[in-house]
Parts: sequence; structure tokens; C-alpha cells
Amino acid sequence: MLTEKRRFRGLKYPSIKIGRSRYVKLGLGRFDWSDLYHLLLNLSWPRFLAFASGFFVLVNVLFALAYLVQDGGIENARNGSFTDAFFFSVETIATVGYGAMRPITLFSHIVSTVEILTGMLGFAMVTGLMFARFSRPTARVLFSRVATIHSVNGIPTLIVRAANRRHNLILQASVHATLLRHETTAEGQVFRRFRDLKLVRDSTPVFALSLSVMHPIDKDSPLYGIEPEQLGDATIIVTLSGFDETSSQTVYAQKFYYANDIHWGKRFADIIITLPDGQQAIDFTRFHDFAP
Repeated sequence: MLTEKRRFRGLKYPSIKIGRSRYVKLGLGRFDWSDLYHLLLNLSWPRFLAFASGFFVLVNVLFALAYLVQDGGIENARNGSFTDAFFFSVETIATVGYGAMRPITLFSHIVSTVEILTGMLGFAMVTGLMFARFSRPTARVLFSRVATIHSVNGIPTLIVRAANRRHNLILQASVHATLLRHETTAEGQVFRRFRDLKLVRDSTPVFALSLSVMHPIDKDSPLYGIEPEQLGDATIIVTLSGFDETSSQTVYAQKFYYANDIHWGKRFADIIITLPDGQQAIDFTRFHDFAP
């Protein structure tokens, strides 16, 4: 074990986070430059903007050095001035000419032509990446912070709440619940098992307000016969998908519930209320509340 710690000390490996757990991927490079498009899409906005800005400055620095190879190639630019060459490069790559500096030799014309082509292709790619990042479908689904287990029609039932935070409809919404747990075989091997949790209703034609995700803990349930202290490292994963009527795209959302997030013998507080004028309303201030 000490040898392994020394082997990986100070080194960074790619990792993926699943709920609260983070798994390091040994044997793979931290960055897969052959999949640059996916890499840039997964960067956070601050890192993406920093990368784009840094790349823009780097390209202009390289072209500025190219212009300095030949003195007198840029009219009205001081010979050997990196500043003049750099800002002339910025104006050229952006196809913004102020009229003060321009190429006057064959060499500087060739360099500016290559730079203009580079700028056109580069701005087109950055524009495409920006559009792809903005156009990615997102769901504003609110899940209850906790899950409850109490009897419904005499059957212990696991219940989770979900609500559409947007003021539109999610059509043909479907819900799936899975139990993730470490299990030991008769031979002593430990496996991470995914067990599907059958729901009372796993789809709805219209998801506009709130939805109760209910799993009856009967004899066919992976949770049958399990006491609260036996959950251990068990994780319940709830996923919801549907067709967003506004964006005309399929949206997804998920929530992880751990053993300490499950409250036994409790039920969620009622959130459907009637206003004084007779209208029905949902009180989201009590969305996460529960009671005995």
C-alpha cells in the first residue's frame, strides 16, 4: 500500500464524480487531446473563457513574431517593435483595419493572409463551441432533499418528490429509480450492483407541477427486509427525462439519495393548498418538509 501511495504521489489522474463518490481512472491520460471538442464542452465557463482568451493571445504572439522576421513589412510600424506587431496581428486576425498600419511587402502580405484564414476558421470554431454550450438541453427539476419511507395502503413505500421549476410543460416524462449497493458473493467477491426499483407509476404524459415517485417495498423489492442500519453504503439514484415543449429537446435530471437521506416512518408535508379565491396552488416553501 505504501508503494502504491508513493507511485501516485504528486500525479494527477482523470476522475469522475458519481453522486458524492469520486473515482480516479488509472491508466488513462488526464486530457484526451484527440477528443478536444468534448473536452472543451465539459470545461466550466471560467476555464473555457480563460482557454479561449489564452489561445487568442498565443496565436497573436506567434504571428507578431512572424511579422518581426522582416523589418519594414508593416507600414507605420516601428522596426523591431513587438507591441506594434502584436496589435497589428490583433487587427488582422479580427479583420478590423483602422488604416494606420498595413502590410507593404510580399512576406507581410503572405503572413497576413495566413493569419486572416486562421482567424476566420478560429472564430467559426469558437462560435460553434459557444452555441453548443448555450444550446445544451437542461432541466430545471427540483428534487426533494430527502426521501421518506412510510406505509401506503398497508405497504411500506419509498417516496421522493420532484417538481418542474420552469413555468412550462415536460411532455412524456419518465422516471427511473435504481438501488446501487455493494454486494458480496458466496465466493467472497464484492460487486457494485444496480437493482431496479419498480415504481407505482414510472411515466406521466404531462409534468407541469409536482410528482411523487413511489416504490412499494414488497417481496419483490431489493429493499424488502432491510432495516435502516443495514443500508450502509446503499445509494438510490432517481433519474427523470422528458420532452421540453419550449426548447423541443429531451431534458434529463437526476438525484442521489444516501442512507442518511432516507427518513423512515416519516411522510412529506402536504403542499397542495387552496387559496382564498378558490384557486389551487403549490406551496414550494414546504416542498422539503416532512412530518411523522
